Parts: sequence; structure tokens; C-alpha cells
Amino acid sequence: MKVMLSGGGTGGHIYPAIAVINEIKRHDPDAEFLYVGAKNGLEQDIVKRENIPFESLHITGFKRKLSFENVKTITRFLRGVSKSKKLIKRFKPDVIIGTGGYVCGPVVYAGAKLGVPTIIHEQNSIPGLTNKFLSRYVDRVAVSFKAAEAFFPKHKVILTGNPRASEVLNGDAVKGKKEAGLSSDKKTVLIFGGSRGARPINDAVVGMLQAFANRKYQVLYITGNVHYENVMEKVKQAGSPSNVFIKPFIHNMPDLLAGTDLVVSRAGATTIAELTALGVPSILIPSPYVTNNHQEKNAEALAKNGASIIIKENDLNGQKLLKEIDSILENEQNWKKMHEASISQGMPDAAARVRKLMNELANK
Repeated sequence: MKVMLSGGGTGGHIYPAIAVINEIKRHDPDAEFLYVGAKNGLEQDIVKRENIPFESLHITGFKRKLSFENVKTITRFLRGVSKSKKLIKRFKPDVIIGTGGYVCGPVVYAGAKLGVPTIIHEQNSIPGLTNKFLSRYVDRVAVSFKAAEAFFPKHKVILTGNPRASEVLNGDAVKGKKEAGLSSDKKTVLIFGGSRGARPINDAVVGMLQAFANRKYQVLYITGNVHYENVMEKVKQAGSPSNVFIKPFIHNMPDLLAGTDLVVSRAGATTIAELTALGVPSILIPSPYVTNNHQEKNAEALAKNGASIIIKENDLNGQKLLKEIDSILENEQNWKKMHEASISQGMPDAAARVRKLMNELANK
């Protein structure tokens, strides 16, 4: 089987595509892949590190306001379609999948026009512009949240979940805690604001460092590289509590999540897929700076079933966050209810569902 994939801009678009590749490899070791991403995009480094063949397009996204840059974007899109058609004719894929981000626009569109079976995968509750556009041309639309179904042609939509969920199921809790320097016998709250960190979350955590010192649970706080030195200075001023561990970044998230009892984070689609696959309760602080406020909608999908507590960024402070953490980790019955609610929302077989959908289309 030959599979062409495209998606980029953020890890939330890239990692689901890699999860699909890994799932296909497990069932078909001879499968061939070609990943098409944006030139100088985040996906270039990530995909190449996974030893997946990579081709690039020079492409940019539309500005939401009237701008001459949009004229350039249209020109780049048309050139991207032309190059994508050449890549498709050379590689001869059995199926093409786009996982979001503007780079997959010309790739998937070109595939649909050439008659290759095409799928797009939408990770968020509210779709982006590219997937809305592509939904008119593709054969199938796979979604992670039921709420997203309403934005696409009904006869094309299939609820699969987020393929990234399958990547965290084999995490090693003992290894994860050991590498982070954590105690093996304490409950653990993991706090992070994404790969670059989030200043409002940093400020809230710094504001409750001294209170953490009196808690029986331990805290692993991932600041993001940009904020690490500043946070560490404030930690020293607070007396460096022995049950608070600070890291700039963590690479082995599956191992770490396997031993985590509570997560405090933004509400990105990939994070939510990981949490629900493992049944980890969460306190979500949606970023207000994303398109269509989709993180808040993502968070609401969990909160309405009791799997998560939402704190809006404008309402966030150390005292409020500490109160919510205590209400979960110091109340076993409450934690158990949230755990069960979280795991009931998970779709850990999402990658297998997408693979099955691709096989069905490829074999038609």
C-alpha cells in the first residue's frame, strides 16, 4: 500500500499523521509513505526525524482580513496544486490523507482532482478553513469530536477519534517518573502550557509554590524553554519546595502521562486525545488566542461529561487553581468519577479506525 500524507503548522496536525503511519506499519511493514509539508514548517524536522520520506511546498495561509498577501497565497496554492499533481503521478498513492493546516490544501485537492481516494482528518471541535474547503472534494471526513460533524457534508463524515490517542497507550509509568526525578509512590499533577509554555499558567503556578510545599502530592511543572529561567528564579525565591519539579520540556510524554493522576494544561486536540485515552482527569485552561476559540469548545466536550474542569484564562489565578487541584487529588471519590468520565470519552483505537477507512477507500 502506498500512502501520501499532508498536514502541518502545529504538532496537533503533524502527530496524528505520524500515528496513522505507525499504525499502518504495524499491519503492513511493506507499506510506502510520502509526507508533503510546508517548506521550513515544523513538520519538516519532525517527519524527517521519523525517517519518513518528505517533500515540501512553498505555501502560506489566508489572512482573515483583506490583504494583498492573499493574492500571493492564491498563486502559491495553484503552484502547490501543480507540484502536488506531479508528486502524485510519480508516487502513485493508493490513498491520500490530510490532517489539517494550510499545506494539505493543495495536496488533497490535487489528489481529489486526479481521482485518488482522499480523506481529511479534523482534530478539533470547530474545523479550520482548509478542512472546510477540502470537505467539498474529498471522499471521507474523519472527525475527533462529534460536535465537528455538523460542519461537514453528512454523508462523508465518520467519527474516528484522534489517531494520536493510540500513541500513549504503551507508556511506562515507572520509567516516566524516574526520568523526571519524581517519587514513585506519590500522586502526581502534571502542569504544562504547550511546547512554548504559557505565561498566565506560569504566573498562577508561581503564585502557589509555597502552598504546594504543604501538599502530599507532587507537582511536575513544564515551563516551556522560553520561560524556564525566569520561573526557576521565582522558584528559588519561594524556597524551592521539595515536592515541586520544574522542567523546560519533556520528550517522553507517553511515559510521563502513564504515571500522572491529574493534568493542568491548555485544551489542544492532541492533549485531549491523550488524556481521554488514558482516563486522566484534567483542569483545562483554553487558549483564547486560537482560531474560532476552538480550544474552549474542545474543553467543553470533556467538561460537560465531568471529565474536566474548565478555568478561563481571565479567571485564572494561583488560589483558584490550587483549590481545583485539591478538590480532585485530595478527594478519591471525585478523582474516580473524573477518571471514569475521561476514559468514557476516549477513542484509543482511533488510529485503527482511520487505517480501516483508508483500506476501504483504497480497495474500492
